[in-house]
Amino acid sequence: MIHIVDYNLGNVQALLTSYKMLGINALRAKTADDLIDARKVILPGVGSFDHAMESLNQSGMRLILEELILHKKIPVLGICVGMQILASASEEGILPGLGWIPGKAKAFDSTKYSIKLPSPHMGWNSVIPVTDHPLFKDINIEPLFYFLHSYYFDCEDFSHIAATSNYGIDFSCAISSGNIYGVQFHPEKSHHFGSTILKNFSDL
Repeated sequence: MIHIVDYNLGNVQALLTSYKMLGINALRAKTADDLIDARKVILPGVGSFDHAMESLNQSGMRLILEELILHKKIPVLGICVGMQILASASEEGILPGLGWIPGKAKAFDSTKYSIKLPSPHMGWNSVIPVTDHPLFKDINIEPLFYFLHSYYFDCEDFSHIAATSNYGIDFSCAISSGNIYGVQFHPEKSHHFGSTILKNFSDL
């Protein structure tokens, strides 16, 4: 059973629908009690870093998430801003992040690139796994995923980068450390490849 954390950020219903189409049981979690028996957790997110952290802190679910993920070591998948808040901080805001994977969310700076790129980075882009990573199992060609973001996760330890994409620069678009995973793209909007990512997470 997969529990999708509903802290009023992210398209929880789209993830529930994706798992229903895969024939995999998934539940919405809105309170700490909903998470007591969780064995896998998805942490979605849209919007700003500080708003995401405020919403999670006010949801009453942060403490049990830390117990489940940091102590019981159940798998967690952060999506979009849900991945960024796994970092220690962000250039977008002033609040500390969860700090579950060392790094910082940084803004794309088009002034450093040879061409001026619009922000946010929006649309389909190719993704290159850097290792034989279980999230990308059965994806044997260079896949396309849907992105919508202005910030990216800058890992302190390159070994935590599971896949990269390019938007003026190569950036980490999938990360992992132990039982903690994150993807910058939206698997629930990425058709076949996104469904494969969600299934692979369920199989971990």
